Amino acid sequence: MKFIELTVHTTSEGSELIADIMWRYTSYGVAISDVKDVIALQRDKSAYWDYMDDDLVANNSGDVLVKAFIAVSDAETVIPQIREDIDEIVANCAGALPLGTLETTRREIEGDDWIEIWRTHFRPIHLGRVVVVPEWIEYEKQDGEETVKLDNNMAFGTGEHETTSMCVELLQKYLTPESVCIDVGCGSGILGISAVKLGAKFAYLTDIDAVAVESATHNAELNGVTDKVTVARANLLDDSSLKGDIMLANITADVLENLAPSIPKNLKAGGTLILSGIIDCKLDRVVEVYSAQGLTLCEKVKKGEWNALAFKG
Repeated sequence: MKFIELTVHTTSEGSELIADIMWRYTSYGVAISDVKDVIALQRDKSAYWDYMDDDLVANNSGDVLVKAFIAVSDAETVIPQIREDIDEIVANCAGALPLGTLETTRREIEGDDWIEIWRTHFRPIHLGRVVVVPEWIEYEKQDGEETVKLDNNMAFGTGEHETTSMCVELLQKYLTPESVCIDVGCGSGILGISAVKLGAKFAYLTDIDAVAVESATHNAELNGVTDKVTVARANLLDDSSLKGDIMLANITADVLENLAPSIPKNLKAGGTLILSGIIDCKLDRVVEVYSAQGLTLCEKVKKGEWNALAFKG
C-alpha cells in the first residue's frame, strides 16, 4: 500500500497541536521528530548513552517535524482539511504560542515497512501507578502498578502527551472505589480504562469519531475490562440521566468552552471534573466559563505549554 507522507515544520511547543490535528484525518500514524527529545533522554540519568554528537545540540534549530501518513486515495481531500485546521489554530493562538514556519511538504512512500519502524518510537510510559504499554511490547508489571495496554494504532491518546498524562495523574488523586467515571471524547480509551484499572466501579466512554470508538472498544477488550466499560459513538452529554462521580474531558480549550453549559449536568453533586488540553493563552477563559457554571476550581496542573484543571461540583 502506498501513502502520502505529509510533513509540517513547527516547534516543540506546537508539535502536539499539529499532531492532534493530523490524528483527526488518519488512522495510519503520526510521528514527531524533535531533537529536544533526544537531548532530554541523553540527560536523563536513568538512560545510558555511549555517544551523542555535540553538533546535535550546537546545531539545534528548533525546527520540529510532524509527519502524518495518509492513504493516497484520501490525500487530495484530507490535506486541505489539515491545512484549514492548522490555519484555525494560528488564528486562535494569535501569537501566544510559537508555531514556527508551518511549512508543509509531501511525498509518496511505500507503506510495507514504515509501521514497524514507527512502532519502535513507543515504550512503556509510567504515569504514577499506571503504566501505559503498547500491545506489541512485553512488560512485567511491578508491585503496585496497573498496566493499560493500547492497540497498534495508538491514536488519540498514548500517555506521552502532557495533556493525557496530567489527566491520568489527577485521576489517581480523586478516584475512589465507588467512582463512576465519564470520559467525554475518549479517543483511545486510555482515561476510562485507567480509571477501571485503578478501581473505579464503572466507566462510560464516548466519542463522535468512529475510529476512536473502534480503538477504545478494542483497547477495553485488550485490557479485559469490557464488563466495567461502555463505549459509545455518541454525544453522551445528550443524556442528562447519566451521572458521573468523575468526569474527564481531554479535548481542546475551544471545545471545552463550548461544552461548559452541558458538562455539569452529568456531574454528581460533589463530583470531580477533570479538564485538559488547555494551552496557556486559553486557560483563564476556560476557568471563567466553568466557574460560571457553579463549579469550584480546586487544582491546576501545568506541563510545558499545557494545563489541566480539577473542579468540584
